[in-house]
Amino acid sequence: MLIQDELVSLLGAIGKRDVAAFERLYAATRAKLYGVLLRILGRIDLAEEVMQETYLKIWKTADQFDPLVASPITWMVAIARNRAIDIVRKRGEVSIEDEPEAMAIADEATPPLARREMTEELKHLLTCLGKLDAEKQRIVLLAYYSGWSREQLSKKLDIPVNTIKTWLRRSLLEIRECMGR
Repeated sequence: MLIQDELVSLLGAIGKRDVAAFERLYAATRAKLYGVLLRILGRIDLAEEVMQETYLKIWKTADQFDPLVASPITWMVAIARNRAIDIVRKRGEVSIEDEPEAMAIADEATPPLARREMTEELKHLLTCLGKLDAEKQRIVLLAYYSGWSREQLSKKLDIPVNTIKTWLRRSLLEIRECMGR
């Protein structure tokens, strides 16, 4: 993730329709925004759709960003969060109890991994995790990073528990093999 001053500079360039700046901003912020959206919406397809809408809005309104009002990441998360909450309200089937957590994530000045240099082992782990297909990455992260149980994953993703267990076991074996252990 880029530091705040770099994000402010990129938003200024995007306000002048600099495509390269937009690509850099996207690369630097997509993981954080996607995480917030996935937490609020709970569905990959909706999170991806809102991600597109969010970055389109960022592209269109970057010239309105004021660093004296909010940090760049807070401003961008607010755009994503507001759209996600609109969808949740429209669907009426998901609670918005995670909303305060999404704003807490946005308020972090720097993400935890940016606070200290990533170790080579962590970089290697992230590379190995990136080799899994998207659905298995999501399941691994929800289970081992967010602490979801196999039963919660099964219910939320509408996948049988035994399939979840198998995918997790195979994914961990793939990661372990990739890590050389």
